[in-house]
Amino acid sequence: MKSLDAIRPVIGKELDEFETRFRQAMKSSVPLLDKITFYLIKRRGKQLRPMLVFFSAGLHGNINDSTYHAAALIELLHTATLVHDDVVDDTYRRRGFFSINALWKNKIAVLVGDYLLSRGLLLAVQDKEFHLLELVSTAVKKMSEGELLQIEKARKLNIVESEYFEIIANKTASLVAACCASGTASTGANEETVKRMWDFGETLGIAFQIKDDLLDFGMGNDIGKPTGTDIKEKKLSLPLIYALEQSSYLERKKIMSKVKNKSSDKETIAEIFDFVKEKKGIEYAQSKMYEYRKKSELMLAELPDSPHKTAFGQLIEFVTERDK
Repeated sequence: MKSLDAIRPVIGKELDEFETRFRQAMKSSVPLLDKITFYLIKRRGKQLRPMLVFFSAGLHGNINDSTYHAAALIELLHTATLVHDDVVDDTYRRRGFFSINALWKNKIAVLVGDYLLSRGLLLAVQDKEFHLLELVSTAVKKMSEGELLQIEKARKLNIVESEYFEIIANKTASLVAACCASGTASTGANEETVKRMWDFGETLGIAFQIKDDLLDFGMGNDIGKPTGTDIKEKKLSLPLIYALEQSSYLERKKIMSKVKNKSSDKETIAEIFDFVKEKKGIEYAQSKMYEYRKKSELMLAELPDSPHKTAFGQLIEFVTERDK
């Protein structure tokens, strides 16, 4: 499996140019806001979302100003949702860094999120990129619906597999879909092609989320132990959902009681992990992940050969084989 750094060179120049443009898009004349946005830029992740946008554009035409706008719009709106999520969830660390609400408190964090949303909207409107705004806004709508459905189900802990896939298709996969669709749309591709790339991105996004579920159970991560984050937050992920569906009424009742009442206890997390392994929840989730990976690979195979296609294939592999 190639690392993201090994895949990146195909669009390396474009990503470097994007970073310069994105920093400019985040700038503000308000010193406090400029300080906070600089902090946000410094702690951003692996550039996975811009990579998806640029690879998708490269598959269908030339990377152009509209492509850069698409990538910036995605990043601005997604970063805004993360800032707001940290406030809602009382999260004080993200990817090893302090969250905005931890450093500057909730009121400022909410206002920063609002600022980022407005910058994204203005970017799209000023350049008349209304088709990109529609795609990304659709993703944000779906992300909100997925999050709310997950919260509703977490209260009753009664989620079934079909609802799980509905949640992750909205909450996680819609953003990947928007990256692929907006990158494609930026090249002037027709509506049918853009829709096909949305479906491709959604399929890849579902595989991505199942991999996250598996990492939470210690499968493939660099520590080899379950982190139990989902269990602590009372989120039922695919391995546990499948294990519960294979269990008797009394077994389900016992496990659900532990999730509800002792989800932060290390011994409880270990017990739930053993239960999931015994019921082959890990193996089932892995099989579903590879099923969605295969679907995305078959969809990619239909496109003409190019360096972008080869790199995208390597990116699909990275998504399902990564260790964090």
